[in-house]
Amino acid sequence: MKPLKILQIVPSISLVYGGPSQMVRGLSAALGAQSAVGQVTVITTDSNGDVDELPLDVPLGQPVTEDGYEVIYFRCSPFRRYKFSLDLLSWLWANADQYDIAHIHALFSPVSTSAATVCRWKNLPYLMRPLGTLDPADLQKKKQTKQLYASLFERPNLAGAAAIHFTSEQEAKVSERFGVETPDVVIPLGVALPDLPERIAAQASIRAAFDIPAERTIVLFMSRVDPKKGFDLLLPALEDLYAHDCPFHFLLCGANPQDRAYENDIRRQIQAAPWADQATLNGFVSGELKAQILSAADVFVLPSYYENFGIAVAEAMAASIPVVISDQVHIWPEIQASTAGWVVPCEVKALTEALETAIAQPDERLQRGQNARRCAQEKYSWEAIAQRITITYQQILDAKP
Repeated sequence: MKPLKILQIVPSISLVYGGPSQMVRGLSAALGAQSAVGQVTVITTDSNGDVDELPLDVPLGQPVTEDGYEVIYFRCSPFRRYKFSLDLLSWLWANADQYDIAHIHALFSPVSTSAATVCRWKNLPYLMRPLGTLDPADLQKKKQTKQLYASLFERPNLAGAAAIHFTSEQEAKVSERFGVETPDVVIPLGVALPDLPERIAAQASIRAAFDIPAERTIVLFMSRVDPKKGFDLLLPALEDLYAHDCPFHFLLCGANPQDRAYENDIRRQIQAAPWADQATLNGFVSGELKAQILSAADVFVLPSYYENFGIAVAEAMAASIPVVISDQVHIWPEIQASTAGWVVPCEVKALTEALETAIAQPDERLQRGQNARRCAQEKYSWEAIAQRITITYQQILDAKP
C-alpha cells in the first residue's frame, strides 16, 4: 500500500493560541512516525496574536522541517486579525492533487472555510475538526452572524467533508450539524508526557520566584483567559476560600491575544480582590518555566462553561496534577471514572467545596494526581491516537468512489 501523503490545515500554530495549535504539532509529529504515512505537511499562517504581537519570525512559502513533518507558513494578508491568507489558498489550489487527504482544524475561520471549499472543488477528501465551535453555547456568540456564515459556507463544507472529527463523545452529542448527515469520528487529542524537573526542587524554585509561602497550596489555572473558562465562577470561589481562611495561592498562567480588554479586566478584578496577595498573574508561559510550574502545582482548576476537549486539563493530568473541572469540560467522564480529580457543575458553591476539599487533603491530592497521570498515559498517548487517525484516513480513502 502506498504511504499516505497527509495535509494538515490550521489558521495558526503559534503557541499563543493555546491547545488547538499545540495539538496540530503533536498530531503531525505522531502521524509522521507511522509506517503507513509517507509525508505530513502543515499549512498555516504566520499569525502570532490578533492585536499587539508581531507575526511569527519564520520563512514564508517554503517547507520548514520539524519533527517528522514539515510546516509551510504563509503571510496573513489581507485581514490579519482573521488569520486569512490568499497565498495559502493559492498554494492549496496548486498543490491539492499532491496529497491523499486533508485534515482541517477550525470552523468559522476564513482561511479554514476557504480551504475546505478549495478541497471540495479539487476533490481532495477532507475531515473537519470544529474545535468546539459547533457547541450551542459557542454558537450563541455573534449568533446572527454565525447563522448567516454557517448557511453560506460552513454547511456546504460540513456536507462535503468525509467526516467531522470530534474529540469527545460529549462534543459529538451536543454539536450542531446544520442538518447535514456527515459521519462523525470521535478521537481524543493527545498529550506528550512531560519531562518535568524534580517536584521538591521545582516547588522550592516557584515558591521563591513568586513569593508563595510553604503552607499555601498552589492552585493553577493554565489556559486562555476567556469568558467561557468560568472566571465568573472561579473568582467568587477563590474569594469564598479566602473568607474560610483556606491556605491557597492562585497562580494564573494565561493570556488572550484576541481579547486583551477581557484579559485586563480579569487582572484588575484579581488585583482589587481582598485575596490579591494570594495570587500571582504571570501571563502566557512556555518552556522551562512552564515545566517548573507544572511540576510545582498542587491542583489544577478549569471550571469552563464548554470545552470540547481541554488540552490544558490533559497536560495537567500528564504532569500528575489532580484537576478540578466543570462537567462541561467534555472529558469529565474519563476523569471521574479514573478518580483523577473532582468534577463539579458550573456553580460557585460546588466549585468552592471541591477546591476546599482538594486543599485540605494532600494525601488525596497525591493519589488523584497519580491516577491522573495513569489516565493520561492510557487514553491520551499520541502514538495510540495517531494510529487511530491513520486508520480513519485509510478507511475514508478506501470508501472513496
